[in-house]
Amino acid sequence: MDYIAENPRIAHFFAGKSDITKGLFNHFIAEYQKISNIHLVPTKTMIALAISGDEGPRIAWVSQLGKNFVHVVFPFRELYPDNLCFTKMAQVPGSNQYNHHFRMYDPEDVNAEVKKFMKLAYKTLG
Repeated sequence: MDYIAENPRIAHFFAGKSDITKGLFNHFIAEYQKISNIHLVPTKTMIALAISGDEGPRIAWVSQLGKNFVHVVFPFRELYPDNLCFTKMAQVPGSNQYNHHFRMYDPEDVNAEVKKFMKLAYKTLG
């Protein structure tokens, strides 16, 4: 499914982006839809993945769309340092939020470990 075409409110994020990037985004969203129905909510600079519509809890953000990658941030309430999938993990100053950064270059990057964290985000943040 083409989630970009199905959600015209996010189409401007993909202006001038490569077919590779669009395909990666669609693949990532398709994998999340296998876990649960999510909503794509545009913000000023990112695409939020939410549960229960625009006002629902945010479980992840697509923060960057590169020439050949999609960057996703998971805002967990604790640090998960024992993993191979996050390129960066950092506590948001003054909070109990730990942003875990995942960069997807290939559809196979959404492997079993990443899916585990996708489910965890849905379960604990939603």
